[in-house]
Parts: sequence; structure tokens; C-alpha cells
Amino acid sequence: MEIITDSRTSIPLGTSKISQVLALLVARAGEVVSVDTLVEELWGDRPPKSALTTLQTYVYHARRMFAQNRLTDSDRNVLLTRPPGYLLDASVDETDATRFQRLLRQGSESLHAERWEEASEQLRDALALFRGSAFASVSMGTVLAAHAANLEELRTRAIELRIEAQARLGRHREMVPELQSLVIARPLNEWFYGQLMVALHRCGRRAEALEVYQRLRRVVRDELGVEPSAEVQRLHRVMLEPVPQRAPETAASFRELRIAYGLEDRLVELGAGPG
Repeated sequence: MEIITDSRTSIPLGTSKISQVLALLVARAGEVVSVDTLVEELWGDRPPKSALTTLQTYVYHARRMFAQNRLTDSDRNVLLTRPPGYLLDASVDETDATRFQRLLRQGSESLHAERWEEASEQLRDALALFRGSAFASVSMGTVLAAHAANLEELRTRAIELRIEAQARLGRHREMVPELQSLVIARPLNEWFYGQLMVALHRCGRRAEALEVYQRLRRVVRDELGVEPSAEVQRLHRVMLEPVPQRAPETAASFRELRIAYGLEDRLVELGAGPG
């Protein structure tokens, strides 16, 4: 976690309690975070008797840091006292978390409007804001950890939507390296395996696509003691069928690939993906 000034000067924040307070206020920028929530984040269910006074001291030092580093104009107070707690008065594009969520929302809207290129660019810009795990350099209590987990889920969603946009644009070959990395990083996410199978197949690499299925099957059997989902199994069976003479170059989903093979059963898409 860091603060970047208008002149692009970076002010890193360490693992201090002050940074922890600021991180939670950043995660909920524009909202009042109650004193009780901040105390819970800092000390869990065992706050010291001096918790309120200590928290006020942390806020004082945070404000002083803003002033000393001239992070805002002299007439602007960013860290406000608002009953029953404090509020970080920042616009949507002043924090990475809120800017990411704006771009994710816009990318999703563009995708549903079938503006594939626009959606791909918006989602790429959203994902570029991540330089690692959210709040990785800050000590986290239960409240901040929940916000970090939510951001990670939204990050996965953004990846899924961007992959769908790329597939709609017919960029299957370009998708393969990223999907290979994703199935390694998220070995139990069957949707990514399915998309990798489709991308490899669209590149004429059917044998490798079938091997991806076998890899997934080994993983879920060893880790969970189950077979791959019914949808991925159906996709595997479809790929074992003779290749059709013509298949849509931009087949982006399992259903479209099945239709290309003449299996127009309209089965439900994998639940983990964009659908």
C-alpha cells in the first residue's frame, strides 16, 4: 500500500497501526467507518482500555502525515471526523480500489452491450491497477481481511469477463498463455480449465485441450475426491467427437462449442464463469 502524489512521488506505508487505519478507510472511501469497526480491526475482540484514545492518536498522526507531505491542498481536509467515526473524503478515481470497481462495472456493461473491444480495454485497465494482493504490505485484522478477500473475488470476476471479451474477439491464441498461468494459480477453478480447453481447441491443439481435462480430473480427484463438473465433462466428450467442417471462429462459451459440433442441448454454462 502506498500514497502517490500528483507529482508521482510515492509514499510507502509500512505495517504500523496508522497504516492499518488508513487502509480500512481507503477500502471504504466515501463511507463513514465507525469507531467500533476501527477498534475491531485494530484489536479484535480484546481492545485495550485506552482503545479510543489510542485510535484518536493514530488518526492525528495520519492527518499530520498528510499535511507534512503536502498530499492535499491546504484548504482540503481528506480525513474527516464524522459521527460515529471517520471518513476518507476521496473521489472515485483517487483510490485504486474504487477506480477498479468503476472500470469493472463499465467493462461488464460494455460486454453485455456486445462492445467487445471496449470491454476488453476497460477490464484490462481495471486489472492493471493490481500490483499484487490487496493491502499486502499492511497488517490486517478481520475487517480489512474481508475487504481484501472481496477485492480478490472482484479481481477474479474481472479476469473472467476479460477472457470472455477476448474470446468474442477471436483472440484464442493470445489467451492461451494467460489461461495456462491461471489454471496453475487457481487449480480448483474449473471455469478457467474449460476456457483453456476451448482456446486450445480453437487453435487446433485438440490433444493439448484433452490433456488439460485429464489434468483437471487428477486435481479435483486428489484434492476433493470428486469428478469434474458435469459441464466440463460434456465439453470433454464433445471434443472427442469428429471435428466439424465449420465452427464459429469466435466461439466463446461451452454452449457455442457444443452447437458447433451439432449438440444443441442448451445446457447451463459453468456457474463460476460469466455465463
